[in-house]
Amino acid sequence: MLFSLREAVQWLGLAPFELLLQGLALLAASALVALKADGGEASAGLSWWGALGPLFAADGLCTYFTAIVSVRLFQDGEKRLAVLRLFWVLTLLSLKFVFEMLLCQKLGQEPKPGREQLWYGLIMAPVFILLQLLMIRACRIF
Repeated sequence: MLFSLREAVQWLGLAPFELLLQGLALLAASALVALKADGGEASAGLSWWGALGPLFAADGLCTYFTAIVSVRLFQDGEKRLAVLRLFWVLTLLSLKFVFEMLLCQKLGQEPKPGREQLWYGLIMAPVFILLQLLMIRACRIF
């Protein structure tokens, strides 16, 4: 069962524009990761940081959009809503950013003897925290 747009906005706390931005970034990053994983000539100069670059750009644009919305809500007298939205979205985006950054570091590492490797449990930790926060939010909303 898929969520409607209204349910997704309510559950995730992101505006429809932010959801569209994140979806387009995910589509572009998926294509670039497929090119990078293929290893052909098209991906010769492409690093993992470049392949996941659209996700980083979407995080930055969503942060900027959230700051604008929070300032507007604050000016309209919705101080509590502005602070709660700013806190929630920045928490969501920062956990997503940490996951992306750790994933890029792991994928870009070359195995060397005697060097500590990032393990996948550490990389997935922000995702697990994010899922727990979304579960708590879903229980509060619905």
